[in-house]
Amino acid sequence: MRAILCKELTGHKHLTLEQIEAPVPAEDEVLINVSVCALNFFDTLITKGKYQFKPDLPFSPGGEIAGTIEKTGKNVSSFQIGDRVMAYIGSGGLREQITVSADKLFKIPDKVSDEVAASLSITYGTAMHGLVDRAGLKKDQTVAVSGAAGGAGLAAIEIASAIGANPIAIASSEEKINLAKKHGAIGGILSGDATLKQQLKTFNNGEGVDVIYDCIGGEFAEPALRALKWNGRYLVVGFASGDIPEIPLNLVLLKGIHISGVFWGRFIKEQNEDFRNHINQLLKWSGEKVLNPHIEAVYPLEQSSEALDVLANRKAVGKILVSMKN
Repeated sequence: MRAILCKELTGHKHLTLEQIEAPVPAEDEVLINVSVCALNFFDTLITKGKYQFKPDLPFSPGGEIAGTIEKTGKNVSSFQIGDRVMAYIGSGGLREQITVSADKLFKIPDKVSDEVAASLSITYGTAMHGLVDRAGLKKDQTVAVSGAAGGAGLAAIEIASAIGANPIAIASSEEKINLAKKHGAIGGILSGDATLKQQLKTFNNGEGVDVIYDCIGGEFAEPALRALKWNGRYLVVGFASGDIPEIPLNLVLLKGIHISGVFWGRFIKEQNEDFRNHINQLLKWSGEKVLNPHIEAVYPLEQSSEALDVLANRKAVGKILVSMKN
């Protein structure tokens, strides 16, 4: 089988496409013919050894997959050969076949494509955890999403809309704001606008927004924090700007603000049942077309480095996928 391999931690541009032996599933595993692997920014960091976990060399990047079961281990009874499944695997997805523990799998509904299923776990799962578990977002509440046209931001826009809340897109261009509006945003503000705080404070009759979903950090953080209403919730999702902001805690005190970290990777370990419920809900919404992940591009396996380059250079709008079908 073909696989993209990282043999040294020198970055995604030095990945190689090689023929390797197909794996054999253990008793509690299945062998999956991978059809699609979704990529994320952290995949570029893993290839440099700069992410929070470091797979043993050589390894394949790619943390989200969808495909069809080819073989099952003798202890696996909940899945059958031929089942279409998806899984979050952390890394290893950029290969034609992979073995995965059966307890990590989800069956893909008939009305959901492999491409959509592979796109759900990380960005949409993070948005579900952040908005539902950490912020307790309710219908008709207002949430401002930074980096709203990226994979994480668009997912948060769609999840907020599905809940019945009012998402506001914060993005770097009108084109990106318009994309977010197509996915449910009720309005948008340019991230570089000097009046960002004032514009956010116009919501809720001038009291400000209920929730900030911050994927960017940096200079966005403080004006956004100042635009929260009393008892507002500030979700720390990521630092795409490259700068970790220093939060003035006096504002947190004076406005009764709740600051919550959204660490999805830890959440799926500590609250696995909640994680599985979230993924099942995401698959249900996808089948009903409540969610419509924006897939910017699908690359063939041999162009995996080029696909990762789009993410490394922050040019991705929505999801970047790699297909093993061609």
